[in-house]
Amino acid sequence: MAVKWDGGHSSSVLCLNVSAEGLVASGAERGELALWDGGGSPVAQLRLPQAEDVTSVVFSARRPSTLYTSHGETISVLDVRSLQEPLERFHVNEEEINCLSVNGTDSFLAAADDSGAIKVVDLESKKVSRSLRHSNICSSVAFRPQRPQSLVSCGLDMQVMLWNLQKARPLWTTNLQECDVEEESPQSAGQFFNPPLAHSLSVTSCGNIFGCGAQDGKVRIFRVTGVRFERELEFQAHSLGVSQVLFMPEAYWLLSGGNDGKVLLWDVSSNVGKQQKSPAKSLHRRKAQTAASSRKDGKLNKVASNEHPGVVPKLTIEHGEKVNWLSCAEIKGSRRVLVADQTSSVSAYLLPEP
Repeated sequence: MAVKWDGGHSSSVLCLNVSAEGLVASGAERGELALWDGGGSPVAQLRLPQAEDVTSVVFSARRPSTLYTSHGETISVLDVRSLQEPLERFHVNEEEINCLSVNGTDSFLAAADDSGAIKVVDLESKKVSRSLRHSNICSSVAFRPQRPQSLVSCGLDMQVMLWNLQKARPLWTTNLQECDVEEESPQSAGQFFNPPLAHSLSVTSCGNIFGCGAQDGKVRIFRVTGVRFERELEFQAHSLGVSQVLFMPEAYWLLSGGNDGKVLLWDVSSNVGKQQKSPAKSLHRRKAQTAASSRKDGKLNKVASNEHPGVVPKLTIEHGEKVNWLSCAEIKGSRRVLVADQTSSVSAYLLPEP
C-alpha cells in the first residue's frame, strides 16, 4: 500500500529528487516546489517566478544544500536551508527544459530541452561550455558516475547518444528503431506504429551500464565499452510507454514506471554485468545462436536476438496513475520508491531488501 505525501502541492507533481542527506524535493505544475522530510511532511514550499511548470529538480552531489531546478527555459539554483529567491539563474536554453543532470564533481550542469539541445553549463565560470544536440526533443540526459566529462542522452528522435565534453559530436549513437528493424522479422511491422521514442535514462553507480525506457513499452540495457556502447538486454516491461527508469544503488536493480500505471522492480544481474566478461562478444554470440536456432522455413521469429521474454519483475506495484517521475529514498531504515503522477500527491511504497 502506498503512503500518500500530501500538502506540498496543489497541481500535478512532475519531478522528484533525494539529497545525500535524505531531503526530498518535488516540482509540480505552475511553478510549485516543495521540500519534504523523511516522514513525508512538507518542510518548505516556494512558487518560482512566472509560475512555469517545474520539470526537473536535482541536488548537488558535493553540496547537498544546493538544489538545481528547471522551470520553463530557466534553471534556478536554490539553497534548501533557506528556500527563498534563487541564488542564481541561468537562461541558456531556448525552449522548455525536460531534464537536468549534475556531474559528480559539481563542475558541470546539463540541461536537455524541447529543441533537442543539451546545454552544458560550467558551474565555475557560469557559462555554457558545450552545446550538444538531438534532432528532436531531448527527453533525458545523465552524467555517468565517476566520469565527470562523460554523459548519455536520449530523445524523441529515437536516438541514444554517448558524449564526452571534450567533443561537440557524440562518440557513439544508436537509433532504437533501426536496431529493432534489423533484428526483427518483416512481420513485426507494429514497431512502426509504436516507435521507440526514448523517454528516460538511468546509469548504474559503476557508470558502465545504463538503461533506457521508451514509448514501445520496452526497457533496453546498454553497456559502455570505451567510446561506444552495446545493447546487452531488451525486454517488454510495460503495456504502454515507459516514462521512467531508475537504477538503484544495488548495481543491477532497476525500477521502471509506465503510462500503464505500473511501477516495476527488475533484477537484471543475471543478464548483464558480472557474468559477462566480454559484452560485445557475448552479444554477437547470442545473436548468432538465436539466428541459427530460430530460422525456420527461411524466416526469423519475432523475438529479437537480445530480447529476453523470460525477464520477469521482482516486484509489481499497481500504482494506477501514469508515472511522471520515480525516485528512491531511505526512510526509517527502509528503502522506499517515491512516485510522482498526475495528482498533487507523492506516493511512497516500501521496497524489499536486496
